[in-house]
Amino acid sequence: MTPTRRNHSAMRMLGRQLATARRAAGLSQSGLSTALNINEETIASIEQGRRTLKPDIAEILDDFLGTKGTLAAGVANLPEVDQFPLWAEEYMDQERVAIALSWYDNAVIPGLLQSESYARAALQNRVPAYDEEQLETTLRLRINRQEILRRKCPPTLSFVVWEPALRLRIGSEEVRGEQVRFLREMAELPCLSLQILPLESPFHAGLNGPFTLLETPDHQHVAYTESQRGSQWVSDPEEVSILARKYAMLRTQALTTQDSVGLLDHMLGEQ
Repeated sequence: MTPTRRNHSAMRMLGRQLATARRAAGLSQSGLSTALNINEETIASIEQGRRTLKPDIAEILDDFLGTKGTLAAGVANLPEVDQFPLWAEEYMDQERVAIALSWYDNAVIPGLLQSESYARAALQNRVPAYDEEQLETTLRLRINRQEILRRKCPPTLSFVVWEPALRLRIGSEEVRGEQVRFLREMAELPCLSLQILPLESPFHAGLNGPFTLLETPDHQHVAYTESQRGSQWVSDPEEVSILARKYAMLRTQALTTQDSVGLLDHMLGEQ
């Protein structure tokens, strides 16, 4: 069993301990949520092993449920680097419920802002290649994620995209034009801020690669990074703080939202 799977199993075990203690106290997930003012989805996610149990919440639960430090001890024995499962599926679970997302990308348009034709062209560049069924399934999953942009109470969304991601010649001229028009449309959403970091900028705080910052419904601040062969959650407050400071600097180095829209309009004029 790999370290990631071992730690995911440990999170599931801890979740089962919480569920057992909750039921022994005669409480539903909703009842425990109301009693401690903890989001019900958070409790469900912890019990299912999909979300880490944070030390402060573990102490509150131990005290309320009378588990005598069992949950806090379990959290203390989860290796820090793997307190979140290192899987893209986990990221998408968190993305669906996040109340705020800040996303920096430098090679492709962020998935939440990809038109269907651009997403297809990007996925067709995968090595090894998807077969037709895998391609269609992955494409559908990517496009379906965009539902959060139009839900009744959407998250607060901020994107900084390096200009080369817009200029990369993925797909046909028609595909690229459709993608720029889609970005222009998304830039009008009241919940969304889009800034482009111009190629000519002498400053660039994101040279180490793309990352995403998330705020969960219970106000945990975490980050997510991807590389060629894997992905990783960042939950250590100091590391999240570093990425948050990088993102803040990127926003000062990028064009304003108005000037970014102007650049998109200019690119559309070039079509």
